[in-house]
Amino acid sequence: MNKEQKPDIALQELEQKIDALVQLCQRLHEDNQNLKKQQTDLIQQRSALMEKTEKAKSRVELMISRLKLMEI
Repeated sequence: MNKEQKPDIALQELEQKIDALVQLCQRLHEDNQNLKKQQTDLIQQRSALMEKTEKAKSRVELMISRLKLMEI
């Protein structure tokens, strides 16, 4: 290998490393976007479940009140 080939090889290796980093950044960006969407979906699901739980709690409390009135 002569002196002229060494810089060319080093440059090619650098280009390959940069390409690999760009691909990694793109994949991480996509992963991040997917995780953000999952987080949003989970927050919405949690909100819906909390609302359902509150409604069920209210219904149970109302039933208990009615049962207590029947005992009197």
